[in-house]
Amino acid sequence: MSPNTDDEIDVVTAASSKIDTVDFENLLFGNIFSDHMLSCDFRNGKWEKPEIKPYEPFLLDPSAKVFHYGQAIFEGMKAYKHEDDNVWLFRPDQNFDRFNKSAVRLAMPEITEKIFIDGLKRLLDIERNWIKKGKGNTLYIRPFMIAIGSGVVAAPSTQYRFMVILSPAKAYYSGEVKVIIADHYSRAANGGIGAAKAAGNYSAQFYPTKLANEKGFQQIIWTDDATHTKLEEAGTMNVFFRINDTLLTAPTSERILDGVTRKSLIDIAKSLGIDVDVRPVLVSELVEAAQNGSLKEVFGAGTAAVVNPIVGFSYDDHYHELPKMSNSYASLLKEKLTDIQHGLSADEFGWMVKV
Repeated sequence: MSPNTDDEIDVVTAASSKIDTVDFENLLFGNIFSDHMLSCDFRNGKWEKPEIKPYEPFLLDPSAKVFHYGQAIFEGMKAYKHEDDNVWLFRPDQNFDRFNKSAVRLAMPEITEKIFIDGLKRLLDIERNWIKKGKGNTLYIRPFMIAIGSGVVAAPSTQYRFMVILSPAKAYYSGEVKVIIADHYSRAANGGIGAAKAAGNYSAQFYPTKLANEKGFQQIIWTDDATHTKLEEAGTMNVFFRINDTLLTAPTSERILDGVTRKSLIDIAKSLGIDVDVRPVLVSELVEAAQNGSLKEVFGAGTAAVVNPIVGFSYDDHYHELPKMSNSYASLLKEKLTDIQHGLSADEFGWMVKV
């Protein structure tokens, strides 16, 4: 290992790289991690000096509060290598802002921009070889924070650890995606933590999703907790509906995550002259549109999958197959967004940030 230090960050580089053992053409999403990680602890009321060091396990006290009270948040981002070998981030300021909103909601300390953004850029600079060129090739970035303070008293921790780990990625989902519309289980409730990217939001989805999988469906479209009449998110993604030529999506709220991909697709759609309507979308409205043929598309949107078309949905034990569209909004918007991210078209929105 080779240590070096500056005023901002400590760096210890790995003695050797495992990159030559990785098959970049056959990646299982989120299963392989790069050689280094960023770590920074919060103790005594302040953030300590961050460090970049070899990717490795670490020890925690069995009474660490993350294990007992679930103080854990994360983000999902990607880095892209353009044909000129420059490395770029997509709207990192949005992830930074949302991360701190999640931290506030879970009574955790906010991270500084210097640690989150500058630390991430330094880490990516070290791991450039892990970012492959070519559309569809990305380096998935997982910033997260956990409570590491010890003790089982039901109160917020006083010590935390912020980390960033990196994973080379291709497609997140593969194959057709069919969904069930939830009529009992809920992803989030008013006054809860649905708008935060908290770990507990995702673990709570696992059981109802397992039940859906057993019925032959890949994901769930979540509905509001009070009435189960309003469509909200699809699996771990925001969700869009195309009725005739209008693109519909629910507004963000205490229950719905303010997705970076979601807001980017809305901006792209508007720039293309597509009619976008951000408003509550009712289950009854979707079923009626499916029955009368005006429902053209449903697709999820998120960092990992970018855009994921949904081929059909089930509600009240009745399955509705969606038409196959040769000129789908899903494919158009995905192409426009990924072309910007990979440097294949002009970034008219000013979203890309060079590392």
